[in-house]
Amino acid sequence: MATTNHLQTPTKTPSNDKLSSSSRKHHQTTVSSSSQKSRFEAYNRLQSAAVAFGEKLPIPEIVAIGGQSDGKSSLLEALLGFRFNVREVEMGTRRPLILQMVHDPTAADPRCRFQEEDSEDYGSPIVLSSEIADTIKSRTEALLKKTRTAVSSKPIVMRAEYAHCPNLTIIDTPGFVLKAKKGEPESTPEEILSMVKSLASPPHRILVFLQQSSVEWCSSLWLDTIREIDPTFRRTLIVVSKFDNRLKEFTERWEVDRYLSASGYLGENTQPFFVALPKERTTVSNDEFRRQISQVDSDVIRHLKDNVKGGYDEEKYKSHIGFGCLRDYLEAELQKRYKEAAPATLALLEQRCSEVTAQLNIMDSKLQATSDVAHLRRSSMLFASSICNHVGALIDGAADPDPEQWGKTTEEEKSESGMTSWPGVMSGIKPPNSTLRLYGGAAFERVMHEFSCAAYSVKCPPVSREKVANIILAHAGRGGGRGITEAAAEIARAAAKSWLAPLLDTACERLAFVLKNLFDLAMEKNQHHHFDYGKSTGDMDGYVGFQAALRRSYNCFIEDLAKQCKQLVRHHLDSVTSPYSQVCYETDLSYGTGPNSTFRYQTSATSAYLELSDQENIPPENNNNNKDQETTPGKLLKAAGEASMTVPETPSPDQPRDGSFVIKKEHGNIIEGGARKRHHRMHNNNNQVLSNVSQNGSQAGSTYSEICLSAAQHFARIREVLVERSVTSALNSGFLTPCRERLMVALGLELFAVNDEKFMDMFVAPGAIDILQNERQSLHKRQKILHSCLTEFKSVARSL
Repeated sequence: MATTNHLQTPTKTPSNDKLSSSSRKHHQTTVSSSSQKSRFEAYNRLQSAAVAFGEKLPIPEIVAIGGQSDGKSSLLEALLGFRFNVREVEMGTRRPLILQMVHDPTAADPRCRFQEEDSEDYGSPIVLSSEIADTIKSRTEALLKKTRTAVSSKPIVMRAEYAHCPNLTIIDTPGFVLKAKKGEPESTPEEILSMVKSLASPPHRILVFLQQSSVEWCSSLWLDTIREIDPTFRRTLIVVSKFDNRLKEFTERWEVDRYLSASGYLGENTQPFFVALPKERTTVSNDEFRRQISQVDSDVIRHLKDNVKGGYDEEKYKSHIGFGCLRDYLEAELQKRYKEAAPATLALLEQRCSEVTAQLNIMDSKLQATSDVAHLRRSSMLFASSICNHVGALIDGAADPDPEQWGKTTEEEKSESGMTSWPGVMSGIKPPNSTLRLYGGAAFERVMHEFSCAAYSVKCPPVSREKVANIILAHAGRGGGRGITEAAAEIARAAAKSWLAPLLDTACERLAFVLKNLFDLAMEKNQHHHFDYGKSTGDMDGYVGFQAALRRSYNCFIEDLAKQCKQLVRHHLDSVTSPYSQVCYETDLSYGTGPNSTFRYQTSATSAYLELSDQENIPPENNNNNKDQETTPGKLLKAAGEASMTVPETPSPDQPRDGSFVIKKEHGNIIEGGARKRHHRMHNNNNQVLSNVSQNGSQAGSTYSEICLSAAQHFARIREVLVERSVTSALNSGFLTPCRERLMVALGLELFAVNDEKFMDMFVAPGAIDILQNERQSLHKRQKILHSCLTEFKSVARSL
């Protein structure tokens, strides 16, 4: 802030002017003084209302900033015209203090009142100066104890009416410190710095930065902080305090002028003020205190004239030396800002009055609605219907609200759902687009594909010889010629039930988590869409009980769907693993020992789900150099069969060749021969099979390996039928179709198909009406104060 526009000394009226001219001058001065005072009072009341109700109004204000011991407290006392030991309470390190100084010629003694916390009302006047310091200290300690903090940005407001103070409002901020005091948190300096920056940042505030004269501009600790807030010092007034400490260093005029100009550090348009105040802290009367202030100003000027060779440039610097000049400038500058801001403040007040009136009308409607059940039912049903429509839209695909803010990556979904891995899958599964933030239908499809990848990565577990012997003996004893095939199929069915069932449960839980997240997104969409298909969506803001009930009903609906889907996919698992199922004996599935069928599934699967993220999850189909790291479902399937099977040995020449129990492969499928031709020898063949399984040698290895190979193939067939034919369609129809078609009906039955008494429990909870009434009273009080300020500012605007 350029300070060259300081108050000019009024021109004296010549003695020979007419009396009428003198009277007009006096009348104009009186009117100007009266209008200034009314403007000042209007802003003071508006400021009090803003502090009480948390209104953010661009009121012109002066903010005092500086380090501890830089003289801010002494400056405040000098502006007030009396001492109240403000430095002893060390308030500058705790809470801001808003001092509203009112020039009242009738107040021979200062009358100070503190604004009540969270209210626009002021308490009883305080006469003793010691009580002022005690009040500041007690209020500070009480708030810090309540908030459990070392500092607080919530200000203390004190109004001082006195015949010897100017019409001026100033905010005293906590002083900057380099290190926390003993007993304070180590973060106290950073907290003070952050708080002061927030208080000084609003562009409507004038900054008064104090720095001791003993500090050189080049080594100023806090000047850079001020530059961060106001880089050009356009709204900053720099005050050099304790100027008398520097006077003894000046002997030549050029030394004084160079120091006063501060050239090279503050810029050409920034002229500091230089102030000295009484140092003695002895108890003196208020009159004596003010006399001492004036005496110090006179002493400084006299020293510069008498003790410095050539004096100093009075024309350029005299208006910026002394406390009196600073006080007059601050009062004039604030009045100037008040006058300039009055039109904008009036417009803003009119806007805020309209907004508060609208809020009050809404609150009245809510209070009235507590006795109007039909209105509440209608509004709540419209609101619930809107939420359901938004859920359906999110499932079908949407980009509003912003996916970057509301979507989740695969890792975030796993972490927040509590299901960080797939049961039985050791390696991490990263589906395509795992790093993208998705929600709704897109996230649902990604989980489905992740389940498919996880299922195809599960291998048929190895089976011990003892288990194989127990199973094959039981089948051999039943007769028939399919003993080995049936044994392998039973091993595969048991493995599928054991390993695939947990994957199905996890898939249902993950999908349910994705759908539960849609409630918050639907609420967010509803905030920005007040109308849907030309109908009001219902105003349920503030009805926390109803919104909680709606959320609870929605979550219960999704949880019920998850339970039903678990039962449904378990039923499909039971079907494909039933002894009556022909899955194990089908030969037209995409899996087989031949390579063509395996890669046929891989091609269709990878083309059905697009990779949109930056990562490359699916290796090229024909990458022969990296077969071991292929992760697509078809290749995982192939790898699973190869990794878990033992290549059968060449049949031993000692095995029976007469067709009693011969195992061979044709076109990649295991078939049996011999036993069907000669059933009367089955008993002998069963003994031979038992011997082959239990003995150590090539015969035992051949039969055991054939059974393991056959079991792994059966397991792969069961898994493929389950994933490709059953589970995908079952989960889509089990989750998504009900959300589109039955969600509103389910919510309606639970929330609205009840009697009025139970329905009203969601809206009229114990104490709910009292809360609404308290909110209404607070709004009514705010409306009354703002309307009063508006009326006052209209009067001020007319006098401009």
